Amino acid sequence: MHWFSLLVIAQAATAPLLRKVADVPLPGAANRFDYASLDPGTGLLYLNHMGAGEVVVFDIRARKVAAVLKGFPNCTGILAVPALDRVFVSTPGDGQVVALDGKTHAVLARLPAGRFPDGIAFEAGSKRVFVSDERGGTVVAVDASALKVLKQIPIGGEAGNTQADSEAHLVYTNDQTDGDLVVIDPVKLEVKERIPLGRKGNHGLYLDLPRHLAFIASEDADQLLVLDLSRREVTARFPVGKGPDVLSFDPGTRRLYVASESGTLSVFRESGAGLVKEGEPNVGPNAHVVIVDPASHLVYLPLKEVDGRPVLRILEPVLPATP
Repeated sequence: MHWFSLLVIAQAATAPLLRKVADVPLPGAANRFDYASLDPGTGLLYLNHMGAGEVVVFDIRARKVAAVLKGFPNCTGILAVPALDRVFVSTPGDGQVVALDGKTHAVLARLPAGRFPDGIAFEAGSKRVFVSDERGGTVVAVDASALKVLKQIPIGGEAGNTQADSEAHLVYTNDQTDGDLVVIDPVKLEVKERIPLGRKGNHGLYLDLPRHLAFIASEDADQLLVLDLSRREVTARFPVGKGPDVLSFDPGTRRLYVASESGTLSVFRESGAGLVKEGEPNVGPNAHVVIVDPASHLVYLPLKEVDGRPVLRILEPVLPATP
């Protein structure tokens, strides 16, 4: 029997799922944040302050802002790549992807990346970065070492989030116009397969590679889709908050977090029977970005405005007692 052939939906009892640890004030005006990326080695959390055109570098160990990097218009996607000691930032304001030095944060290159570059993934085997050009309907492939654009790969519709499977040497991108998950060969730089999902607006994406699953957030349906990558079929759909966006997974607690624009954080847990929905607490306004530190299990949410200013809300999981 396949691990995910049985599915359980359960709502947790009244016990809280998350406890607030701190609200850390962030610099800048109260406007929108987008993606975040954590470098576990340095403890630096990169937050794209989209509305300010800045990257906020937050030290999770010292629990303070380490730097504010300016000059990133309308910044959306961001990805720290510790293997190359680089950080990549999407800047739709000028249609570029920007490569930074991981230590000094100096700009190494600014490369053209289509009409609206968004999510970013790194495929380790090819040492290539793949950037979703959402409005251009392509995935832009970049040589992450030489820092040059290799190709714009058409996917047919708007490009949602992109993730890489560096073990199987595959790249997955959501075609949110047609409701497909597009499989890309990172070496040949071509589409090799399309997996129909039955839902459009499939934007957010997380790959649970040990269990051969893809978790996909549909903005149109306000649903979480569970895709069995081995069987190439959707095995479950769960309701989530309105406007789901970023997904984050904690391997230690086996919890999946789905952040929604509505301010709810849908919390799921992997069990032997499948995926269990534990609850859906309200965690703050416009809480569409979430990232979890797998070492501490702390959950980080950059919020546009709390009491008139942006904050980084830090939560800790309340885990069920072990029998």
